[in-house]
Amino acid sequence: QVQLVESGGGLVQPGGSLTLSCAASGILVRFYTMSWYRQAPGKERERVARIINDPDTDYLDSVQGRFTISRDNTKNTVYLQMNSLIPDDTAVYYCNAWRAWPNGDYWGQGTQVTVSS
Repeated sequence: QVQLVESGGGLVQPGGSLTLSCAASGILVRFYTMSWYRQAPGKERERVARIINDPDTDYLDSVQGRFTISRDNTKNTVYLQMNSLIPDDTAVYYCNAWRAWPNGDYWGQGTQVTVSS
């Protein structure tokens, strides 16, 4: 059974930092495209960052230069380092593992990030 478990969310002041973790079991993250998505109240889910084949990554324009996605294959975990947080970053953040073949598309349960003073 595949599980993606996010952690590290919380309340942070504007300008602060958080690191989200996504611990995987049942799959090996090195064989998947790993992504972080977020969904704010009343908005559609959007992809924030993606790591395809190390070191190939891409980011949502609004987080470029502030967020960094990384993967530790020895811990089977993906991270999202978030710096210079702003209130618009407030959302539930989800981890996703995807590959085309053999097909796989898995989601974590989400972790809340709130940026507020």
